Amino acid sequence: MSCDRTESLLKKIIRKIGQECAAQGQTLSETLVAFMVKAVVLDPRNYFNVDRILTKKDVQNLIQLCVTRLLDTTNPSLSTIKMQVYFDMNYANRAELLSEQHRVLEGKLAPVVRDITDSRPHVQAEMESAYRKIVSYVLLSSGLGSPTDIEVVREVTAALQSVFPKTEMITFILLSKKNKEQQLKNLAMLVTGIRLYNKECGKGGSGIDDLPAILNEAIPSATRTVDEGLNTCHRLAHQYTALLESMQEDQHRYTQLSSLKLKEALFNVRQYEAFLCILLSDAITSAQEVEKMNVEFAATMEQLKNTVQNKVSIDTKEVFPLFVTLSNLWSGFQDEILLLSFLTNMTNNLQQFSEIQSQLFPEEVLTSLLEGVTVKSDEERIRETMGTRVNVSDFKNQEWLFPETTDNFDQLLIQYHGFCAHAIGVKGLTLPGNPAIGILKHKERCYVFSSKEAAYIFAQDPDKFIQLNAEKANEHAELIQLLELCHQFEYLAPYAQARNADKCLMKPTTKCDSSTQTDTHILPPTIVTSYEWNEWELRRKAIKLANLRRKLTHAMQTDLSHMRRDNSTQVYLPKDVSTQTKRDNSSNVPRPQVFLEGLRGGSSPTTHMVKVDLTRAVDET
Repeated sequence: MSCDRTESLLKKIIRKIGQECAAQGQTLSETLVAFMVKAVVLDPRNYFNVDRILTKKDVQNLIQLCVTRLLDTTNPSLSTIKMQVYFDMNYANRAELLSEQHRVLEGKLAPVVRDITDSRPHVQAEMESAYRKIVSYVLLSSGLGSPTDIEVVREVTAALQSVFPKTEMITFILLSKKNKEQQLKNLAMLVTGIRLYNKECGKGGSGIDDLPAILNEAIPSATRTVDEGLNTCHRLAHQYTALLESMQEDQHRYTQLSSLKLKEALFNVRQYEAFLCILLSDAITSAQEVEKMNVEFAATMEQLKNTVQNKVSIDTKEVFPLFVTLSNLWSGFQDEILLLSFLTNMTNNLQQFSEIQSQLFPEEVLTSLLEGVTVKSDEERIRETMGTRVNVSDFKNQEWLFPETTDNFDQLLIQYHGFCAHAIGVKGLTLPGNPAIGILKHKERCYVFSSKEAAYIFAQDPDKFIQLNAEKANEHAELIQLLELCHQFEYLAPYAQARNADKCLMKPTTKCDSSTQTDTHILPPTIVTSYEWNEWELRRKAIKLANLRRKLTHAMQTDLSHMRRDNSTQVYLPKDVSTQTKRDNSSNVPRPQVFLEGLRGGSSPTTHMVKVDLTRAVDET
């Protein structure tokens, strides 16, 4: 059967199952139905052969089996699969969640930004309208207060005018679109920092919640909720494991108790425990980030206060970076609020998939069944085997890893989610493995065991027990994700991809990546590097050669310098020449000396004046 026909048939089967379940009052997602189809086909107890074409009778049988399992509300296996599908479809790590949130926020603000950057106001009224749009953008991007609150809008406007007065609109309009968008982001951060500072000083902060206080109260509460769920999971897992071990020792003791239901309930609890551990780890990370941001926020606010200190004039180079830092830290608080809300919702929604435990095995029933049975916790089982260790000399062809001989021992990727590799396939139990016994490295994969005896048995034929574990996962499809066996079931699509139902029921053809390489040039290169196709380049070389013909190089050599050194002379010797265009000179002329005699008169009535010139001649000076 071709892959296209198989996909078409698979979609028809999924659609038919969904319709029959909807007719019975159960509305199920296409993803869940698609996975259940593949889980039923994989189960060897249903006798489906994935290597041959499904007949019409096989299709009808497949639909009936899937509908029966999907409508069985008392089946722990179905609850586990629903839990896995929900978690895989809805969970996102910190980076993915924040990236998606920022993308959504940018999408919501895109029309406002486009309206601002594309506007070309000319008159005063249009300038006022554009400025109000910038105020709206700053308020919406910060998320501090409602745009319909007049007091908040006034506060944002006042803060914006302090860093971006209306007179700057003319300069803003002349900027390019990219520069406008960048300046809008900078203004939003500056206004946010100013409002946070005013709130700290008691001069504003309308509509701003105390996010650090909210987080300091909400994170411990969320952590306690997850811890309580984990404690319940641990208690039930330990009780179910003790009951199953007791049933295997004495099969006639619990005649009315179904071991299959008990194993499925154990798998359900273990999967719920694994998901809660992921959520708890995220909550702890959030708590650490909030604690670090609280310290940075307080230090930045104190530095800003010391910088300002009621000054009338402040250098923007000093305070603007601090306002931006406050804004970024507050954005971090907002991100942590979003993450905490997401983790709380995930925790509350996962709880519904574990409610079947109280329906199948009420607490009073478990208490009566556990009379005379020793219940051991995972920690107690590990402590009991801390003194035992595998003797490496007993295995010649096996590689064992120990803490003192292996670097990064705690960071090794353990198979089967850290459960005992022997107990899963042989007993159908999820017993915690103890790495101190020794980690078996087989075909580049690491396995741990719950006891030394289990390690010895598994090491004798690892491939056999690995196959047993795979067969156990075929019978209980929920084990594929719980034990992280996706590499053994590559044709079973992950839930996130199964929503499109684009995988075939048939096993895919085995594929491998191959590549070939040939020499680029087998023969030696025959390229003439002196070849020129450009006529003008040839002319340039010809002129250069013609010019060289008029150049001479002289050299001389004496008998004394023969075979010792090379002497050379330069044709054009360097010469220093200087000219002076200005000349300082001076001349000296005689000083006139003229005397007049007889000006005062005498005894005679007539005055006789005599002029005497004593000036020296020019050539005498």
